[in-house]
Amino acid sequence: MDDTPDTQPLAGLIFLKWLVTGLTATMLVGLVVLIVLFVTRFPDRATVPLPATLRLPAGVEAIAFTRGPDWLGVVTADDRILILDAATQELRQTIVIERGDSAR
Repeated sequence: MDDTPDTQPLAGLIFLKWLVTGLTATMLVGLVVLIVLFVTRFPDRATVPLPATLRLPAGVEAIAFTRGPDWLGVVTADDRILILDAATQELRQTIVIERGDSAR
């Protein structure tokens, strides 16, 4: 009877080790590529010009604000949306929000 160990299982483990190492390296390279693409492709959000102050009509309490290309939108506490000109802050339009019976 021969007591020498079979070297085939050891060779299979070495091959498996190289496969796992290759997969790990591929995943790390892919992760770095994704991070680089996210950093370089997303635009800088700090370039949106926002007004330092906002002139609202007397007695209006703002609860939300948004900006469009050439307008500013202000949602008020009395269920109105005021659309203001972005350059002059003059009132362009007032939209009244009508609540349904289930919202009260």
